[in-house]
Amino acid sequence: MSSEPGTAAKTPRPGTQKSSGATTKKGERTAKEKVAVVQPQTGEEEHKNPEEYQCTGVLEADFAELCARSGYTDFPKVVTRPRPQRISDSLASTSEKPNLDDQRLSASCSLNSLESKYVFFRPTIQVELEQDDGKAVKEIYIRGWKVEDRILGIFSNCLPSLSQLQAINLWKVGLTDDTLSTFISLLPLCSPTLRKVSLEGNPLPKQSYHKLMAMDSTIAHLSLRNNNINDHGAQLLGQALSTLHGSNRTLVSLNLAFNDIGDKGAGHLADGLRLNRSLLWLSLAHNRIQDKGALKLAEVLRPFELTHPEVVERRRLLLEKAAQDRSRSPTSSRQADTKTEREKPQIGGISSVALVEKMQSMKTLKGLAKKKEKLGEVVKKEKSPTQGTAKKEDTTKPGKGKVTIPEQKPSRGKGTKMGSKEKRSILLESEQLVAETTEMINPLLEPMEHRDGKVFMPGNKVLLYLNLVRNRITEVGLEGFLTAVQYQAQFSKPKSASKGPVGLLWLSLAKNCFDPQCPMYIVMQELMLPKDPIKVKLRDEEALPVST
Repeated sequence: MSSEPGTAAKTPRPGTQKSSGATTKKGERTAKEKVAVVQPQTGEEEHKNPEEYQCTGVLEADFAELCARSGYTDFPKVVTRPRPQRISDSLASTSEKPNLDDQRLSASCSLNSLESKYVFFRPTIQVELEQDDGKAVKEIYIRGWKVEDRILGIFSNCLPSLSQLQAINLWKVGLTDDTLSTFISLLPLCSPTLRKVSLEGNPLPKQSYHKLMAMDSTIAHLSLRNNNINDHGAQLLGQALSTLHGSNRTLVSLNLAFNDIGDKGAGHLADGLRLNRSLLWLSLAHNRIQDKGALKLAEVLRPFELTHPEVVERRRLLLEKAAQDRSRSPTSSRQADTKTEREKPQIGGISSVALVEKMQSMKTLKGLAKKKEKLGEVVKKEKSPTQGTAKKEDTTKPGKGKVTIPEQKPSRGKGTKMGSKEKRSILLESEQLVAETTEMINPLLEPMEHRDGKVFMPGNKVLLYLNLVRNRITEVGLEGFLTAVQYQAQFSKPKSASKGPVGLLWLSLAKNCFDPQCPMYIVMQELMLPKDPIKVKLRDEEALPVST
């Protein structure tokens, strides 16, 4: 009797009788462990190809799934970007600290508390979400950990599905010239809403940041702070802004603060501003620019002499324009030519002045049609007993419709939030203005001034903001900027007669090598004060309650 259960217990151990009901608990456990080991292996073999996965547009889920499929186990997590605490919240947290001391002391030695402390130092991908849609990613922030080709390859699969992505910020991520080229090739795959790129704290030996400003680039706002950009890098950036045969037409703001740009680099950037008519915002703060570089930058803001190659190119463009005008007929063929020119990509200076005049005439026709509609509404309202209110509304509407220069743009804001947000709104509105007025014509076809056998260009009046804080500029360079501001102030006085941009609205020269109480600096500030749109808007808002 004792040998029967012994033999019954020995038979199921090799696992040959798993289906029988006589197995012991130990046999069931081993069988389950074997099945559990086999199942994940077959599952991984089915899902190893990341290209078969279709992204859903939720970055957190898509990024984790693509990392798992590519065999990337210890990958960064996607988290919401922490926002700065309010003063009331910080006071409330400090008031609760004495009550939580006992709990923190009791949990200080536990494993969970140690993990929670060191989670802060683990790599994360911070995202800022849209307020309307909690799952839609608006901005991406990566800071303090190295971004390799493996991460960029995963981004190439999941970022195109983000339909509302507007900005990518990379701060101290260990970029190289090769990974930067990979990142640039990734940008066209992203949504067309992506307009802002920030690469800060990523010094490159070859200074290849200019690749972000190629002719086919769609980046509007580029920040390159703290990258040790020297004069050679500034030369490449200046050539990316404009050359004799083409210029960047999409870049609106360029931040080059906290770099190593000197006089030569500032001169190269000034050369890029000669024929560039899209850049509105330029920051060269915290560099080592002295008087020579400052004078080069100030020279571009007022009439300057064209070089011999520029004169030759201008004559060639004028001959092409004259040939195009002769080949056109004054009726239907001219309209057909203008339609085809609108469909073709604009290059260098091939577009003619006639196209701009036609666009302006179309705008005036639309304005006349709107005025007729408004007059019809006024006539209808005059028949009603409320005549006074209709006439008052009619007198205020034309004032709101006049948007010709950036100084009149701030009247569209609410007036509650000022500062950097207000500057950004003015920058976006002026970006649209520049796109409408100056994108269709080459600067070499602008009206020129001939003096003593030389040809002078009116100067760059599209640049609105120039920041040169904390450089090495003395009163010599300050005098150059004063003459430029005095020249531009002549065109900002008659608001109704001026069309298009009228020059600098902000000029920051503080913390340089001259006395802040210098008479030239005070005069320059007085000239710039009426052009500052934020201060103009504040004065208008203060005057509104008095008038009502």
